[in-house]
Amino acid sequence: KVIYGQDNRLDLFRVLNPDHLEFAKSTAAMISNSKLTEFNAHEYVIDSMTLEQTGVCDFERFANQPVAASCSGFLVAKDVLVTAGHCIRSQSDCEASSWVFDYKVDFENQSEVIVDKENVYSCKSIISRELNTETQNDYAVIKLTKEVQGRLPLKINKKSPPKKGDSLMVIGHPSGLPTKVADGASVRSVKDVYLIANLDTYGGNSGSAVFNMDT
Repeated sequence: KVIYGQDNRLDLFRVLNPDHLEFAKSTAAMISNSKLTEFNAHEYVIDSMTLEQTGVCDFERFANQPVAASCSGFLVAKDVLVTAGHCIRSQSDCEASSWVFDYKVDFENQSEVIVDKENVYSCKSIISRELNTETQNDYAVIKLTKEVQGRLPLKINKKSPPKKGDSLMVIGHPSGLPTKVADGASVRSVKDVYLIANLDTYGGNSGSAVFNMDT
């Protein structure tokens, strides 16, 4: 399934929890450099189709919003970002896309997004990466060309492993859409290197940060 029960995805302008908004500031969209067009000296306009133009019915949620992100990622240090291993497979992949913070909409049917150039960062190199069907590891740790300003690296919980029933939230870019926060989920089971959950995620959420709602 893609949506479990209620569709919990929210645009940032509908998110009321200040902590969730702060977490969202540390997440980014992977967007092809070819989609970034200079709007003026300080901004880029992101070239994209709407979700409806990709073939989704016009009555579906977010149908009029733009689709530009191919994957999601999140900060773990000032100039280090984590995403999925299948999102970046080579140095050429690293260099072909930018990481855009604040890729978001300010109202429901916004069909175009303009972002500040200062929120767009390039990938310098791959620090570590694995995409292994045997181990199920699927991650990439990348170094950005400069430190990210005004955003805090997310803290990774290494002390208490996830367990069945833990409440979860995910922040990312389902279907390539502007940032969505989706809570109301939980851990269904825990495997060796991954967990199974009922998060409302789509393609484009690859690399999204998943948060324990209690901690």
